[in-house]
Amino acid sequence: MRSYPCNSPQAAARIVALLLIADGHVSRSEMDALYGSDIERELGLPPGEFGQVLHTLCEDLLMGMRDRRLLTGHIDDATLAALLDEVTDAVLRQKVLYFADAAATADQHVASAEAWVMEAALKRWHMEEAAAQA
Repeated sequence: MRSYPCNSPQAAARIVALLLIADGHVSRSEMDALYGSDIERELGLPPGEFGQVLHTLCEDLLMGMRDRRLLTGHIDDATLAALLDEVTDAVLRQKVLYFADAAATADQHVASAEAWVMEAALKRWHMEEAAAQA
């Protein structure tokens, strides 16, 4: 898995992209929710870069895929933690969670794999209490 500089727009975008593909299906409503919220501008990505981050993530996951049906099937807790650790800035973390939530709820169904990514981020970033109060 490629790494990105800590707190880079690409590191943040990759977490959102991971949630987006977590259930094995990217719906039009999920993409519309992200682009409707201006994900690239908000994260500081150049136009078209979110798609590139998503593509690169899929390539990385395909390289590690062995007899699994879902691209995210080989992401374990340690790998997810390492990806989450690339975003340490509190404001950037809030943006990631905002976009991840927008994508996860856009199709009116939060899949268990999507929930796993969100819960891991909340726990890793010590934001469970804030989420419970919201």
